[in-house]
This record gives sequence, structure tokens and C-alpha cells, in this order.
Amino acid sequence: MKIRSVLTSTFVLLLIGTVAPLYAQGAESAANPEVIRWSVITGGFALALAAFAGAFSQAKGLSSANEGIARNPSAAGEIRGITILGLVLIESLVIYVLLISLILFFIKPFGG
Repeated sequence: MKIRSVLTSTFVLLLIGTVAPLYAQGAESAANPEVIRWSVITGGFALALAAFAGAFSQAKGLSSANEGIARNPSAAGEIRGITILGLVLIESLVIYVLLISLILFFIKPFGG
């Protein structure tokens, strides 16, 4: 009985969440070109900074991993696994900034 009430509540919340945007107000004013321009500039600078920082930190991580493998070749497997995980996490941060920049470029959430 409890599972049924939870499923019903979940369905009702999903239904309300799906229908609610239909009643949202439309845009009443024209887009401000200054806001659009600065959102594109900000997105570009954020992407450039994230790419620079990501490349720099990946190079430093790979350098340290190579040095660690050179000092202790028997630990190469563990160092390699941790290095790959670190590189993936660093690259994911750059991809998040790319996603935000693409939103600023094409969707223009601040007046487009």
C-alpha cells in the first residue's frame, strides 16, 4: 500500500512538472544586445581559461606520473590507473565549461 502511494505521488509530481511550463509568461521585452554580447564574451573567456588550466594541469599530472613510474617501475600499474582517473576528472571540468559556453553562445539565457 505504501509503494502505491509513493508511485502515485511521484506520478503527480512529474505531471505537475511537465504541465507547469505551459503557464509560464512569455517574453515581453526585446533582447538587450549588450547582455548578449557580454554573455558571449564571458563564455569565450571562460572556455579559454578552462582549456589553458586543464592542459596545464594535465601536463603536470602526466609529468609527475612519468617521474613516479621512473622512480618505482613496480608501481607502474597503480600509478597509471590513478593518472588516467585524474586526467578524466580534469577533462570533465573542461567539458562542463564547454557546455556552459555553448549554452551562452546559442541559447542566450540572459535575453536571447
